[in-house]
Amino acid sequence: MIPGQKNIMLRYTFIVVIMLTLAICIIAKAAIIMFRDKGYWQDVADRFIKENVVVHPTRGNIISADGKLMASSLPEYRIYMDFQAGGIEKDTMLMNHLTEICEGLHEIFPDRSVQEFRKQILNGRKQKSRHWPLYPKRISYIEYKEVKRLPLFEKGKNKSGLHAETFNQRKKPFGSLAMRTLGDMYSDMSLGAKNGLELTFDSVLRGQDGITHRQKVMNKYLNIVDKPAVDGCDVITTIDVDMQDIAEKALVDQLENLKAIWGVALVMEVATGDVKACVNMQKAGDGKYYEMKNLAVSNLMEPGSTFKTASIMVALEDGYVTPDYVVDTKNGMVNMHGSWMKDWNWHRGGYGAIDVTRIMEVSSNVGVSSIIEKFYGDDPQRFVNGLRRMSIDKPLDLGIVGEASPRILDPKQRYFAKTTLPWMSIGYETQIPPIYLLNFYNAIANDGVMVKPKFVKAISKNGNIIQEFPTEVVNPKICSDKTLSQIHTILEKVVSEGLAKPAGSKQFSVSGKTGTALISQGKGGYNVGGKTYMVSFCGYFPSEKPKYSCLVQIQIPHGPASGGLQAGSVFSKIAERVYAKHLYRDLAHAKDSTSVLVPDVKNGDLVETAYVLRTLNVPGNSNTVPYGHNPLWGKAECTTTHADLKQVKPNKHTVPNVHNMGAKDAVYLLESQGLKVRLNGIGKVKEQSIAAGSTLHKGQTITLTLKN
Repeated sequence: MIPGQKNIMLRYTFIVVIMLTLAICIIAKAAIIMFRDKGYWQDVADRFIKENVVVHPTRGNIISADGKLMASSLPEYRIYMDFQAGGIEKDTMLMNHLTEICEGLHEIFPDRSVQEFRKQILNGRKQKSRHWPLYPKRISYIEYKEVKRLPLFEKGKNKSGLHAETFNQRKKPFGSLAMRTLGDMYSDMSLGAKNGLELTFDSVLRGQDGITHRQKVMNKYLNIVDKPAVDGCDVITTIDVDMQDIAEKALVDQLENLKAIWGVALVMEVATGDVKACVNMQKAGDGKYYEMKNLAVSNLMEPGSTFKTASIMVALEDGYVTPDYVVDTKNGMVNMHGSWMKDWNWHRGGYGAIDVTRIMEVSSNVGVSSIIEKFYGDDPQRFVNGLRRMSIDKPLDLGIVGEASPRILDPKQRYFAKTTLPWMSIGYETQIPPIYLLNFYNAIANDGVMVKPKFVKAISKNGNIIQEFPTEVVNPKICSDKTLSQIHTILEKVVSEGLAKPAGSKQFSVSGKTGTALISQGKGGYNVGGKTYMVSFCGYFPSEKPKYSCLVQIQIPHGPASGGLQAGSVFSKIAERVYAKHLYRDLAHAKDSTSVLVPDVKNGDLVETAYVLRTLNVPGNSNTVPYGHNPLWGKAECTTTHADLKQVKPNKHTVPNVHNMGAKDAVYLLESQGLKVRLNGIGKVKEQSIAAGSTLHKGQTITLTLKN
């Protein structure tokens, strides 16, 4: 051995051991950082290093024609606790107020017990987590505000450790009303819209993303805006919430009564083409009806007898027939190229010889098909061209995703057989989406002017209109004035004297046409067993000066089927309720010049009450209440002739009496006294859970029951 070699080896071994130890320590520390402290260092990174962070804008609202909010983006939150924030002082406060905090959380979120909240907080404290969930579900803004009022949490994020993740959630204040028309968003709203107006106007509603980065300024880290987010615009629809509700209730009642498969109800303003109601109901597995698909624009179905109006109009326009032209319908059965055309009453002997008006009143298949076969059988193209002159098959390009276009066979097409023309004339071998059929009848009501149906009136930003959608004319005249006058008379008689009487009203006149069609089963042909039908009624009201057109279509899995009775009765309910909605009376005619009208006056802030009473010239002492910005609390004592106001000064040490106050005044008064308020119902306060005059303890929760 070389002298000193042993010492060198010992030194080398010592160095190797030290290096290995250091390497193991580094690897262990890296593993701890990567796994155990991952959350902490991610928070640190988020806090100090943020480059090009995308800031999502607030999505625009969808608003009804009458100014009601139909879809809006509201914030939701998930709440977390940082147990390393605030140091020892925070931890001491947490343990001192733990019971109060847990009781407060339980009161806000009753589905979790006080013990569960206590266990959750102590587990997070034990693990020293910087991002520990306090509650597993998303919460509303109001609930988040209540949480931040609890002991410790009221001190802010840095001292209390309470922080939240914010999510934008699409909310529909009217629930499922017009749900398919409005459309849906993906659960992650950043992915965009699925369907309906949400998808059609996604680029307008979405807005533009902004960009920020974090920068150290004056020894503090600040979020610097590189590009501000631009919030989305609001879309103002043509939908009237009240009409939508009227149409939905009338339709669903009938669907449940008939145990139907699906149903559609549409209401459109004649002059403008504004779609005021669009109801699409389908039966679900639980037997209830929901809006699952926009059937009104996407459903391609054979229209049945509602199409007879178009067939007769072609013959009237070409001068082949007049309303009093007589057709021999025989015994209700006629052989058409080897197939039997039958009227609904063929087994009773049919109608015999009847004129065109009566043919439409009783919806005679034999009558209509005989006319079309006689005058167009040698040249079916003339009949199809006549339909196209009226633009019944012209694509409307509504902009709704999933929109279908009418399918009318052309004689040049492969499947146009000899029987096609007569069956086409009564609404078979032709497919038309509901909204196209309604648009055709709307043109008849609109003196022959066909306008494009529209679902959106305007786009607004910050309350200002930035784009309007005017009425668009599809066809300035679908037929001559003579034909229009004739078909107006015929359609009015269909309701007043024909099979469509259930669609009529005692209050005003209605015009329209019924439809009852066997549902085609594809390769199996028509369901001649009569197990599946589509019943419908399409028309307008009032007949003399049409304001609205309306279509009702229902598919039922059984017979007997009657478009007039089963669909027409729904039309009648919708029409009468919509008509009543527009009945206005001048109150001056109802008021007796010698009478005094004293309104129902709520208790509460007398300043606002007195202002209203003075404006209405209601006798009483309202002139003695001074105008000011601070509320003067009191109550009203009303008789049939006058209204007197009496001031009541609240006691700071007792619970105020909020009986007969409105929700706004009651909440303001109680919260100004340090109480937390929960509301149940609508109207005026009828009950309060803590009796008036009780000793007041700040932080207590008082529940108010409101009733009209």
